Amino acid sequence: MNFIDAITLEVADTEAAERFYTTAFGLGSELRFRVSQEPSTGFRGYTLSLTVSQPANADALIDAAVAAGATVIKPAAKSTWGYGGTVQAPDGAIWKIATSAKKNTAPASREIDAIVLLLGVADVAASKKFYVEHGLTVGKSFGRVYVEFEAGSSPVKLALYKRKALAKDAGVSPEGTGSHRIAICAAAPFTDPDGFAWETSALAAQS
Repeated sequence: MNFIDAITLEVADTEAAERFYTTAFGLGSELRFRVSQEPSTGFRGYTLSLTVSQPANADALIDAAVAAGATVIKPAAKSTWGYGGTVQAPDGAIWKIATSAKKNTAPASREIDAIVLLLGVADVAASKKFYVEHGLTVGKSFGRVYVEFEAGSSPVKLALYKRKALAKDAGVSPEGTGSHRIAICAAAPFTDPDGFAWETSALAAQS
């Protein structure tokens, strides 16, 4: 298992979710939807990030998301690492739109450079070891704080962050109970140490 084929979000209304993500972010095959089966409250333990090339693109995507029904959690602003903000989709998923650039160098667009799934974990080192044993290759690692895996040809990149730090970065409380309401579509099914489910993707099932 060395790729993520897609992300499945559990939502109340699959058609509404598909409309939102197509309208707001222009996403298609990277996301799949199914009706939510388990209750959850508060922070679901993950965020999804859209990385872009410049601040104007981040603003364009955030504006499009709000126009489509998202709620702003952290308004876009400059920081030491770049520029960005977070929004919550109507289905409850938290999205961060960000860039490492601090200045615009081209006309604004809604072009996305990468999609990153950040899992909030209890022990970054233990989860890193778990995922390496399941076939992922580490791309960046900052001790017990943050790990990013190589994406290869995957449409979605995986990263690990401490749960409390991830919630703080998103601008929400770290408390939450119940289902993560997300599944990761890949080559083989398993559940990681923090309860995130990986399921066999359609692409893997055909191979």
